[in-house]
Amino acid sequence: MEIKTFEQKIIEKLVLESIKEQRLARRWKIFFRIIWLIIIGAILFLAFAGNSDIKSGKQVAVINLNGVINQDNNTYDTVSRGLNSAMKNKDVVAVVIRANSPGGSPVYSNMIYDEIKRLRAKYPKKPIDVVVEEVCASGCYYLAAAANNIYANPASIVGSIGVIYAGFGMTGLINKLGIDNRLLVAGQNKAMGYPFVPVNLEQQKMQQIMLNEIHQQFILAVKEGRGNRLSTESSIFSGRYWIGQEAKNLGLIDGYQTVDSLARDVYKTDNVVDYTPNSDPMEKIAKKFGVELVDGAKQAVSNTEFASFR
Repeated sequence: MEIKTFEQKIIEKLVLESIKEQRLARRWKIFFRIIWLIIIGAILFLAFAGNSDIKSGKQVAVINLNGVINQDNNTYDTVSRGLNSAMKNKDVVAVVIRANSPGGSPVYSNMIYDEIKRLRAKYPKKPIDVVVEEVCASGCYYLAAAANNIYANPASIVGSIGVIYAGFGMTGLINKLGIDNRLLVAGQNKAMGYPFVPVNLEQQKMQQIMLNEIHQQFILAVKEGRGNRLSTESSIFSGRYWIGQEAKNLGLIDGYQTVDSLARDVYKTDNVVDYTPNSDPMEKIAKKFGVELVDGAKQAVSNTEFASFR
């Protein structure tokens, strides 16, 4: 019979503990791989499944327009994809853009305006309406003017038909600090609006002319979209905004509705379906299942405008 020494017993115990730790580590590794596979599978499913929650039967499609209208928010692509998807569906009797935006890029606002007009012409029997919740100002109102009807709440903020250029000058500060400005340009107007050189009155006039031209585009779009519903009040195009109650008197909106009341009272259905494209599948997972781990996964995976309607 072999008698183990104390040292042999200690070594054997250490080896057994090491084997246990390795097995445990492998189990945790497999567990986390399964978790990641589930997350990735859910992302792929949401990315390619489209609007899987769309119900059949008569329905009102809703597309959410939130935040500043610009490229970073992918505003044009979101609204355009949602509109096209909804308009193609034979069960959709009307499309509603639910707007909560202070405005943004004149270019993207105009692109959405044109897309609404195009789809209205292509599907003349299927109205596209806008329902303002808190605010639809400037570029948001620009694109809303293309809709069949605009609704809001009496306390909503509506209007701001104007264009703004935001700039600043720092020539006084750099002179006080003794900073030497060594700007070089090829083309006499290349540094137009550059904050570290004195104001050039000729260039300032050029900028103002461009702002005025964009403003005129805005005004024409609103007049074309609203037609004879629009008041002749001159201050409408001054850049100021109104609450919904005043906006209705001026013809900037057609009445007071929420998305649900519009669907129920005007289009005679309570089947309201969200057609907003899923631009961020991981965020949808987090909202749907309340899994905080997804925020960490999102971080791991995703490791000056000239003028604006605001």
